[in-house]
Amino acid sequence: MSRVADVIAARKAEGSGALIGYLPVGYPDLQTSIEAAVALVENGVDIIELGLPYSDPVMDGVVIQQATQEALSAGFKLRHGFEAVAAITARVDAPVLMMTYWNPVLQFGVDRFADELLAVGGAGLITPDLVPDDAADWLSASERTGLDRVFLAAPSSTPARLSQAVERSRGFVYAVSTMGITGARADVDTAARSLVGRLRDAGSTSTCVGVGISSPDQVREVIGYSDGAIVGSLLVKALIDGGVDAVARTAAHLATGK
Repeated sequence: MSRVADVIAARKAEGSGALIGYLPVGYPDLQTSIEAAVALVENGVDIIELGLPYSDPVMDGVVIQQATQEALSAGFKLRHGFEAVAAITARVDAPVLMMTYWNPVLQFGVDRFADELLAVGGAGLITPDLVPDDAADWLSASERTGLDRVFLAAPSSTPARLSQAVERSRGFVYAVSTMGITGARADVDTAARSLVGRLRDAGSTSTCVGVGISSPDQVREVIGYSDGAIVGSLLVKALIDGGVDAVARTAAHLATGK
């Protein structure tokens, strides 16, 4: 069973797709980041992607890097991530996936990390720099705990790599819409549609598209051919510029187009 896949399937059954919203935990402070994550769900976001600040965020664009580096400078610790998940899941029913680079999990201890995440109500992990070939410990821990595991697929991925991502992901496969780092773009790369098709051919039943989605029109476009749209930089920019209220307005705009 997968809580994330169940939510995505329910949204598809309603004739739509899932809206997944990313925010970094700990920015601008821990409590505000919790309030912002709750506001996402209260304004139409179906699944939360909660990013752990990391010192070498190779996939993150300028906006997300700004927020996560400020969180680290303000004293963010890994335990704060677990505290945030516990607080968020106590208030809303939406699944909370942690997005984390692999080194913090490795340093903390893979099994210990999985147990802590399960204990606070987390749904699983999105691991942008962990490929299935190197994920034996995480595959074992996630099987034991039932946590979802979301691997990434890119337009440059080989057929073999796509098959691995499909076979070993649980929840959904994260289709990276364009090459490069995150950040809002005027046009979502057309390679995303092709990538989703290739993942379908490889057997994927749940694929969500992220990187560069920044408008309600793009959300609708993406969920027209995939199972969900992932929005990050736009929401983080709203938090930077206008706080929780701006996050709430932006989430509602993405969810309803109004």
